[in-house]
Amino acid sequence: MPEKLVSLYGTPVWDTLSRAQRIELSRQELVNTVSVGIWFELILMQMLLRASYRQDPTTRHVHYALTEVADECRHSTMFARLIERVDGRPYRNNRWLQLSAQALPAILHGPAMWVATLIGEEIFDALQREHLDDESVQPVVRAVMRIHVTEEARHVRYARDDLVRELAEAPWWRKEFARIVVAVGALLMSRLLSRPRQYLRAGIDPGVAVAAARTSAHRRETLAFGARKLVRFLRDNDLIGGPSAVLWRRAGML
Repeated sequence: MPEKLVSLYGTPVWDTLSRAQRIELSRQELVNTVSVGIWFELILMQMLLRASYRQDPTTRHVHYALTEVADECRHSTMFARLIERVDGRPYRNNRWLQLSAQALPAILHGPAMWVATLIGEEIFDALQREHLDDESVQPVVRAVMRIHVTEEARHVRYARDDLVRELAEAPWWRKEFARIVVAVGALLMSRLLSRPRQYLRAGIDPGVAVAAARTSAHRRETLAFGARKLVRFLRDNDLIGGPSAVLWRRAGML
């Protein structure tokens, strides 16, 4: 991945790393990022299928949802093959997160489902676009990111349109729940992208690395850049504010 997207870039720890260590950390962070992407897409596919299960299968809305499921299947397969191609090992969540996340497709409906979708899609989309024209990035990685960015643009429009439509009819408590869900999702995303094991695999002290990444001004700027369009959209729809804004700031995205 581009150096500027590596979590330790711009920190004193980064300055101590050799070129080989920087490349290895970049490789591990790429593998971690697409591992998070696969995990998210598996949850998204379940949510879309559950939503479709409750609706008329002859509607164009359901047809699009099923098309998106097919897209996400291909994306997850593509990411898994990319991990193999760069000779990596996928990152798995801890047992608590893995078990609790299994409940999300049954819990998240309506606005909450769509904000969860957007937190996974829009941040990745913005950061992946930084790979496309960076010649320091391996061609196979750039090709994968280009495919994903192209297809995700449709998914983002679909999720945004449905979210706005459902917010217009949603009671206040559904809106407040969506606020909490998207804020927790932002914090979780920022934590998963600086997972301690990626540093351990790169031969870097994970405690030192995590502390450096989470206090890095450059890292906060990178995360805020990734979330910029989403934050603007959510604010326009009154989905950031109150206690939830604290979580956004802790995530480094405000």
